[in-house]
Amino acid sequence: MRYVFLISFDGTHFSGSQRQPQCRTVQSVLEDAAQKVFGVPVKVTFSGRTDAGVHAAGQVVHLDGETSIPAEKLREAFNRLLPEDVKVLRSAAAPEGFDCTRSARRKTYCYRFYTAASAMPLLERYAVRAEGRVDLARMREAAALLVGEHDFAAFRATGSSAKTTVRTVYSVTVDSTPVYGAELYEVRVTGNGFLYNMVRIIAGELYAVGCGRASCADIEQALKTGDRTLLFRTMPAKGLTLEYVEFGVPLFGTQGENDGIF
Repeated sequence: MRYVFLISFDGTHFSGSQRQPQCRTVQSVLEDAAQKVFGVPVKVTFSGRTDAGVHAAGQVVHLDGETSIPAEKLREAFNRLLPEDVKVLRSAAAPEGFDCTRSARRKTYCYRFYTAASAMPLLERYAVRAEGRVDLARMREAAALLVGEHDFAAFRATGSSAKTTVRTVYSVTVDSTPVYGAELYEVRVTGNGFLYNMVRIIAGELYAVGCGRASCADIEQALKTGDRTLLFRTMPAKGLTLEYVEFGVPLFGTQGENDGIF
């Protein structure tokens, strides 16, 4: 039987989501718990991989196994075994034919950075301190250029194995909120898929435009030419959170639930 889980994790002390030899990863921790619950080795499949240091508020995984534990109770069974930095938020029997990798339609990531006179301990775990004053209106103007279907070749890091660099971005929003005397910025991107480090590069370029280190013309030229050198640096991993994944079908049976997310 196939089960689907909605999980959340703090990526600070994980070497990414995917299992690696002699590394602590989200997959290895989940599979260790799954073996104890099901009594046999179980593979956990993710809707997509995340890098070391990246967090998730709503990652979706599936796994196959046989147990007498009701599907909705697997959440409790797993959480008794899991460490504090990864938890199952919901569990259910997967719909027929469901595959969390192939069935995903959209993903939303949020990148957080803040400006302040000094580092803020209460923000540092999930956001990156950036220097200078940032013009929110300029960032939003630049963000609008990224919406739609484009060749995002310039917005990928070295080592990407993607067969195509064309992606559709449905929305890019930029918001700011005063927090603890700092200004916290959130760059939220929804798309049908993302290249390696794409969201972190987008966030870096929007920040660069906001503080006057880059222009909208740089983004337009990068989209046309695929030249990575036209863009600002890749932002650090810790500011990135996978917020949710959409599948087009309810996964957990909660009234009003949309696409299996919260």
